[in-house]
Amino acid sequence: MKLLVLKTFMLSCLISGSMFAQDFSGRATYKTHRKSSFKLDSTTIAANPGIQEQMEAQMRKMFQKTFTLDFTKSESMYKEEQELDAPKGPSANGGVMVMMMDGNGSSDILYKNISENRMANKTELMGKVFLIKDNLEAYDWKLTGEAKNIGNYTCYKAAYEKEEEDIQIDMIDGEVKEEKVTKKRTLVAWYTPDVPVSNGPNNYGGLPGLILEVNDGDLTIVCSELVLNPKEAKEIKEPVKGKIVTRKKFAEISLEKTKEMMNRYRSRDGKGMEIKIGG
Repeated sequence: MKLLVLKTFMLSCLISGSMFAQDFSGRATYKTHRKSSFKLDSTTIAANPGIQEQMEAQMRKMFQKTFTLDFTKSESMYKEEQELDAPKGPSANGGVMVMMMDGNGSSDILYKNISENRMANKTELMGKVFLIKDNLEAYDWKLTGEAKNIGNYTCYKAAYEKEEEDIQIDMIDGEVKEEKVTKKRTLVAWYTPDVPVSNGPNNYGGLPGLILEVNDGDLTIVCSELVLNPKEAKEIKEPVKGKIVTRKKFAEISLEKTKEMMNRYRSRDGKGMEIKIGG
C-alpha cells in the first residue's frame, strides 16, 4: 500500500513538472564587459596629452552594456537595453578618429529556437539592416564538475577550446593591412541546472541549464538579475526584417565594411594611430 502511494506521488510530481515545463518562462539580465586595447604612437600622445586615457575610457564605456534574455523552454529573444547616452562611432578626439564596429547595436534582436536548432539575428551595419539566419552555434563543451554560486544559484563550469582562424586588420602609418592568424579560443561558461533551459546570453547555449556567466577571451558576460515565470512575460517574436544572409556571409560583409571605414577615416598625413580589429 505504501509503495502504491509512493508511486502515485512520484507520478503526480512528474505530471506537475511536465505541466510546469510547458508554461515555463523567464527573464535574465546580463552585464557585459570587454577588455580592449587602443595604441597611439608617441608623436600623437605628445601632441595630445591624456588622449590615450581618453580613448581607453571611451572604449570601456562602449563595451559595458546591459542585455535582457526573455526565454521559454524552446525559444528566446536577446536584446540590448537602450541607453540615451550610449557612445556612437565614428568620433574624433584630438584629431584621432575612433571607429567602433561591434555589430551589436541597440536595435539588434537575437532570436533562438532551441527545439528547431536555428537562430535569426536582426542587426544593423553602417545603416543597413541584415537578418542573419543560420543554425545555432555548436560548442563541444567539457563539463568539469567545478561549482560555484552566482547569486542564489549553484552553477557548474563548462569549458570549450578550439583553434580558430581569424582575420586581423591593422591600420599602421595610414596603411590598411589584412592578415590571417590562427588563435586558440578558450571559452568558460557557468550554468545552473536549477533553470532547465539549454540557453544563455548571445549565441551561447547547449548546456543542461541556463548559462549565467561567460568568459570568452576578452569578453565577460554575467547575469545580474533572474526572474522566473514573471507576471508579465514579454512576447517572444522572431525578427523578419532585413537582408537575409548566413553567419559566414555577414562576417565577410563586416570585414569589407571595416576596411572601407578605416580607409575613409585614415589620417591625412598617413600617421597618427594604430588600430587593431580582429574577427
